[in-house]
Order: sequence, then structure tokens, then C-alpha cells
Amino acid sequence: MPDRGGGPTGPRIRVGRPSRRVRTLLMTLGVLAVVAMAFVMFAGFWTDWLWYRSVKYSSVFTTTLSTKIGLFFVFGLLMAAAVGVNIWLAHRLRPPLSAMSMEQQSLDRYRMGIAPYKKWLLLAVTSLVGLIAGASASGQWRTWLMWVNGVPFHQKDPQFHLDVSFYAFDLPWYRFLLGFGFAAAVLSLIAAALTHYLYGGLRITSPGARATAAATGHLSVLLGIFVALKAVAYWLDRYGLAVKSSDFKATGNWTGLRYTDANAYLPAKTILFCIAVICALLFFATLWRRTWQLPVIGFGLMVLSAILIGGLYPAIVQKFQVQPNEQAKEAPYVEKNLKATREAYGIDQTKVTDYPGKSTTEDKAKLRSDAGDAASIRLMDPNVVSPTFQQLQQMWAYYGFPSNLDVDRYKDKSGKVQDTVIGLRELNLNGIPKNNWINDHFRYTHGYGVVAAKGTEADQGAPVFTESDLPSSGDLGTYQQRVYYGEKTTQYSIVGGPQKEIDYSDRSGEKTTSYKGKSGVNLSNPLNRAAYAVAFNEPQILYSGAIGEGSRILYNRTPKERVEAVAPWLTIDGDAYPAVVDGKIQWIVDAYTTTNGYPYASRTTLGDTTADSLTAANNQRAVVAQQNQVNYIRNSVKATVDAYTGDVKLYQWDTKDPVLKTWMKAFPNTVKKKSEISQSLKDHLRYPQDLFKVQRELLSRYHVKDAQTFLSGSEVWQVPDDPTNKSGSAVPPYYLSMKMPDQQNQIFSLTTTFTPNGRDNLSAFMAVNAEADSPDYGKIDILKMPSAETVDGPKQVQSKFNSNETIAEKIRLLSGGGASEVEYGNLLTVPLDGELLYAEPVYVRGGGLKYPLLRKVLVTYAGKTAFEDTLDKALNVVFGAAKETPPSDTGDGGTTTPPDTGNPTVQKALGDAQKAFDAGQEALKKGDWEAYGQSQKDLEAALKRAKDAQAKADKTGAGSSDKSGDKSGDKSSDKSSSSG
Repeated sequence: MPDRGGGPTGPRIRVGRPSRRVRTLLMTLGVLAVVAMAFVMFAGFWTDWLWYRSVKYSSVFTTTLSTKIGLFFVFGLLMAAAVGVNIWLAHRLRPPLSAMSMEQQSLDRYRMGIAPYKKWLLLAVTSLVGLIAGASASGQWRTWLMWVNGVPFHQKDPQFHLDVSFYAFDLPWYRFLLGFGFAAAVLSLIAAALTHYLYGGLRITSPGARATAAATGHLSVLLGIFVALKAVAYWLDRYGLAVKSSDFKATGNWTGLRYTDANAYLPAKTILFCIAVICALLFFATLWRRTWQLPVIGFGLMVLSAILIGGLYPAIVQKFQVQPNEQAKEAPYVEKNLKATREAYGIDQTKVTDYPGKSTTEDKAKLRSDAGDAASIRLMDPNVVSPTFQQLQQMWAYYGFPSNLDVDRYKDKSGKVQDTVIGLRELNLNGIPKNNWINDHFRYTHGYGVVAAKGTEADQGAPVFTESDLPSSGDLGTYQQRVYYGEKTTQYSIVGGPQKEIDYSDRSGEKTTSYKGKSGVNLSNPLNRAAYAVAFNEPQILYSGAIGEGSRILYNRTPKERVEAVAPWLTIDGDAYPAVVDGKIQWIVDAYTTTNGYPYASRTTLGDTTADSLTAANNQRAVVAQQNQVNYIRNSVKATVDAYTGDVKLYQWDTKDPVLKTWMKAFPNTVKKKSEISQSLKDHLRYPQDLFKVQRELLSRYHVKDAQTFLSGSEVWQVPDDPTNKSGSAVPPYYLSMKMPDQQNQIFSLTTTFTPNGRDNLSAFMAVNAEADSPDYGKIDILKMPSAETVDGPKQVQSKFNSNETIAEKIRLLSGGGASEVEYGNLLTVPLDGELLYAEPVYVRGGGLKYPLLRKVLVTYAGKTAFEDTLDKALNVVFGAAKETPPSDTGDGGTTTPPDTGNPTVQKALGDAQKAFDAGQEALKKGDWEAYGQSQKDLEAALKRAKDAQAKADKTGAGSSDKSGDKSGDKSSDKSSSSG
């Protein structure tokens, strides 16, 4: 041990290796760090496995994982072997170093430095490239599964006459293999060249030969492999032309071959393939000739050919043959694109019918009668009335409704099917009286009940509820009302253990429950608890006394998350919707199979195509925040998620879709047969919105079948902006029960409108049969307006509404000089006797109330506009069945005075009611039950004053419009008092 400092008699400082105790401590800390990192990695894997096993889709997890692992090891080892063998071979072929040049002498120290570590260095380099290559290859698990399980489309492309499955399933895998081959060749070439240089096989500054014969032969073979791969790339590029995207001035986005591709690029690729093969053979011949002369000449010829034949020649053809007569040259290829695009997006059976745009019926009474049968015009806009549901049916602050409700069909008590606005009373964490870990994850775990209202009726402005109160009751019968899985349920909950969960509260106090379902992962196992404590970064899961025997953790609780997890090969629709089916609340989720490899079919970006004013307003993706491009889409799967148990079921919907069949081969027994869909579930299935939005975007151009018309662009349409707001985004499609001109009865449909490109008048009306049980389900009908006539589009109709002086004055009165807010609902379009009927509900939010109530209905037909209290009155005015009266008239055929503006007593009482309601909600958050009870008394008293003042006004004929506010307020009182 060396000594430092001090003399013979002075202090001595011992310097040397750390003591055994320090070494032991450091080693222990290192081992613990490795174990901790290993457990973190294990926790992610283990919790994923437990979750998939809990939802009974463990085969999806194992198939995906085994595929990724297999690809990782196979391609990682191949890359490591390719690089490692070439490094070893370059070292083996090194020349003797007896007569060393100055250059080699300078490298000698590097050779000496790495000599003791050659094996370890080789292992490190090969391991690194292997890990990178393996990780990259594992990401291609979808490509591999589609290639190995691909089924034929039984449709051939028009150029090469190959089955579409070659482009959809085979070509992507071949391109991956080619890219991997290029990477292996380049890395091997670089590694071999560096090794040869280090050991003298290559010389840069030394006199004489620059490379030894062995190095020349080795590197020439690698270059030959690279050029041979380039030849394969040229050959595959020929087929890639059928799925190549490009900008086409006449049509915009274009996929497939055009005239220049077929007559210049295609032969050029074939010629370049032949040249590359010859060039590769010349490189291989260097093994015997030991000279670079011929290969270099061949490689130069290939590069020159690529510039002249592959670049310059097609440009000349485009400039001098195509551009002077573009329409004639491109027409045959446009026809192929038209046919393929219409087939790929399922719009090839679209029926386009000329529609006169003007009514020829003189009998106004008949038109009035027909208008009542033409559609069930929805007055309750699901995208507006959510706050009304919230105020009247929330009951407790820890419940909430989504900002956009859904439209479905249910039978009323008489057995008649009607359009219904529906929403679930889901858990709202922001409304929990006191947020802490126990409350957020153990006590407040679920929502409760369905709230539904008639879509076509209003009760003095408020929804006519067919299912309401807490617990919910009404027309939907008996069902499991607890909602553990929903669109707003994004946090995890731990249920079923010693901690009781809150259902709801009533006059007798809190109602509690304990989860009895089998979903979620059991936390009784200490290993599971430790894994979830790490995975969720929540140590309390490991030691909390609130977790005990029977405790289960629920997560991935939104319908979209669950379906995406069990079917990662599907694209999920942006709008899951609830339905009461066989005594259970089921979330219904539409899912799509897609590919971007359909030859000649133009591509679209799903995230852009499915965006509209609703997705913009709510900052949500419609189908896809995914910005992936596709050129084939099918609604091939209908999925359900049980709101109580979380059970996920996938049903085959499109039985002919080859993409779905491919995935069903890859993941057997995950998708149930279509025949297993019950009739009660099928009654609630509908045509999905996102697919409809994709199709309408394509039909704005691809509704024409004639190539010349398509190229001229004279028939290009556009989806109009939503006229009811200033978002500048596309108008959303609307569900509506209505009759098309060739239909005898109303059909539940999804509808939209088109305007000419850059103009606001109407071009066409589009509807699809959305009834899943109908034989015409999915049939798209387009009513095309005459090009010689001007038919008002949605924006023009809305503009005329707003600019009408009489209507403008009424709206001003409705707004109470700014004290209230006027909101426009969905502008619905209905074909009627050659003309189009527009109807729009108008809501008012104000007068002491913070939620919208229906006050008026706007209707226009054949240039006649009405603005009345009810739809019937508006239709009567439009068709001449009743005389329109001025705003001040209170006659039966006209409008009434604006609500909440003529009776200050009612208005003040409603304001007091709102204050009492707000105070009650604040007391709930704080858990102050005494204050909450007082607020309910104040609320009841204020509403009673409003009701008495309204009754008095009714007797004198004044302030009649206050009824709707009184009615809704009375309902609020009933609900609030019952929940208190």
C-alpha cells in the first residue's frame, strides 16, 4: 500500500482501494438498482398481461408479444450476423504487416490498443446494430401478420392484373425486407471497409495499390449485393406505381398510374432493372478479375440511366405529349381511378338522382300534410341540450353528462319507435365534495342511470323525458343502472374490497354498494399490488388498508380504450354511444378495417376528413386524431362494451371484407360471427358517422362516373361550413328519421348537404339508410339539384333567417337586450315534393337559468319563412294553414311575447332559484349538509314564487312565455328536493 505525506515520524496517509465494507455497499446498491429497473420493466409487462387476461383477450396479448419478440430476434440476429461476419472476414483477409508504410505505422497504436478487446468490441458492435435492427423490425408486426395471413380480395388491378391482396398485404412486407437488406448491406460495407483500412487492406495515402486483392474482392461482393438489391427495388417500383400518390392539377390527390407512369416510368423501371442486374454481375466478377474498372463503368452507366431514363425521359413525355392534350391522354387512367376509389370506399352503389329543387304542387293543404310525414324533425339537438340534461337531471355534482348527447331509437309506451336523445349520468370527479385518494378511487367509482328524452317534442321548452330521475325510471324498463365504464371515466378505481362505494343520496341518506362484477384485476395478490403501485406510480396501492380481500382495480375504462386495446388492428370511430339492451347498458362502438394499399384508389387523411364543427368545438378527434392516410375502409366490426362489467365483444359486421378475414386468421376466436348479434342489439346499431364523413368527402368529387367531367372539375362539390356557429368547420352529419322521394315510410338516416366549390347555394342532398336491420342498410342516395337553378344552401338559409327584420326583432326580444343568450340548434334539411324544407330549433339560455330551453322553431320552404313557438305553428304559417301574426300578437296562429321579459316577478324568482341551486352545489362540494338543506328550501321557495307569479300572469293573459321557465324550474325543484 503506497504512503503519502509525513516524514519518518510524521502522520502517514494510506491511499489505496476502498475498504471491503465500501465495496460491499457499492455492490449492493448496484444490485438493488438493477433489480429495481428490472422490476419496473416487469411491472409494465405483468400488468398488461393481467389486464388482457381479465378481459378474456389474452390471445391478443400473446400473439402480439410473440410476433414482436420473434421479429426482434430474427432480424436482430440477421443484422448482427451480417455485420459481424463481414468484420470477421475483413480481419481474416488482412494483409501481412511486415513492410509497413507511414500510414500503417500511425494505425498501429490503434490496432495494439484494441487487440486485447477484439472479441468484446466485435460483440459490442454486432449487439448494438442487432438491437437497433430488432427493435425496428418488431414495429412491423402488423405488416408481418397481414402478409402471413393475407386472404385474396378476388379483385385485380387494371394494370398488372394482380390480386389487390398483393398490394395490400404482400408489397408492404417486400418493401420492409428490401429496406432491411439495404441497411444490412450498407452497414456491412461500412464495417468491412473500416476493418480493411485498420488492418492495411485499404490504403489512402500510401504509394502503390490502394487495396489488396482480398479487400477488393470482399468489398466488390458487398457492392454487388447493394446493386442487386437496387435491381429488386426497381422491379418492385413497377408495382408501386399502382399505389403511388401524387398531386394531379386536375383532381388534386391522386393514386395510381397516369399516362406518363404507364408509358415512361414503367418501361424506365424495367430498363433500369436490367441495367442494375448487369452492374451487380460486374461487381461479382471482380472476384476473378481483381479490377474495379468494369464495375465502376457499369455503376456510372446505371446512375446516368437513372437520371436520363428515370427522370428526364418521363419529364419530356409529360411536357410534350400529355400537357398539350391532357384530358384525352389521362381519361383512361382517370376511369380506372374512379372505379377503384368508389369500390375502395364502398360508394360504388351510390344512387345519384336529379332533383328539381322546386315544388310543383299547388295544394298547400296536401303539402302541409306531407310535411308532417316527411320526417320526424328533431327539436332536441343533442349537441345543445346537454346543459339542460345537466341542470335538470344531474341530481348530484359528482354526476355529469357528456357535452354531446346521442341520438338513438326507442319504443314509447304505445310501441311506436321514436328518435330519442340519450345520455348516461356518468361519474364527474370535479364534483366530488372533497378530493382525496380514497374518495377519488374508492368511494366515488361510478355513474348511475340513463336519461332519455323525446327528440321531436318539448314541454314548454324543456325536454320531454322518457327516462329520468334517480334511480332512473321510465320507458326503458329494468336494467343495471351503475355505470363503471364510460366516456368520461378516465381514472382508475379500486372496487369490491372493504371500502363501500357511493351509489347516490336521497332523503334517507347515502346509498352505498360494492362492485359485484368480475372485471378488473384482483389485488389480493401482493405481487399484483406491487406491480400496480409501480405501474401507476402510486405507492399507497402497496400498503393501503382500504385494499383487501376481493379488491379489484378497474382501468382502461372508456369504450374506445377498451376496444382499441383488445383489437389494436382496428381504427375506432370517434363517437361511441350507449344503448339499453336486454337489461344492460351497452356502449356500441363502430370499428373500421383500413389499408392504404388499394391500387388506383385515391387516399384520404382520416383525421382531417372526419373533423367537423363538433369535433373542433369539443377539441376531440373524430375518427382519428390519427393522421394516417388510407385508401380503403370498411365498417367491418361492431363492438360493445358493458357499462357495468366492462365486457368487450367484437362482432363481424362486414362478412365479405378480406382485411377483416385476414385479421381474424391472425387473431382467431376474437371476433364473433354476425349471426350472434341479438335482435335487441341490432335494433340500436346504426350507420357510423365517421365512415359517412369519409364517404361524403370522397363523393364531393367521385359522384361523377365520366372521366371528362371529373377532369374538368365542373362538378366538384364541397361540404359546407356549419351555418349555426362561427367555427369555420364543416357541418356535422345529422341522424334523422325521414323519407327520401322513393321511400314510402320514414327511415332512420344519416344526412348531409353539398354546395358547389367556392359557392353557398345547394348542389346536392345526401342520405344513407342507417337502420341496421333494413335490407337497404348502407344504401347512399344523393339528390342532385339542377345546375341551371339556384337553390339556397344551409349558409344562405341561415343568413336569410338572420337578416329577416321581423325575425331579427323577435330574436332581439328573446335575448332580452343581451340578458339572455340565443343558441341555434341543428339546421335540418328534408326533401319534400321537389323542394327542400329547412327546420331549425332556437334555444334561449338566460332569464336566471344557465341552461338552454327551446323557445322558437325556424322553418323555411319555397322562399317562405316562419319563426314560431312550435313546429306545427311554423309549418302552418309556411304552408298557409295559418296567418302569420306580428310579434306583439298573442293569437293562436302567431308568436307570443318573448319569454322571461314581461314579468319581472317571475324573472327575479328564477334568478333566486338559480342562486339557491348554485349554493347547493357549492355546499355539496364542501360536504356541508346543513347548508345544502337550507339551499334546497330556498330553491323550493323561489320556484314556488315563480310558479305563483306565472299562474297569476296566465290568468291576466300576461307573461305567458314564462311557463316554460316555470315548468323547467318546477322539474328542477322536484328533482332537487328528492335528491336532498
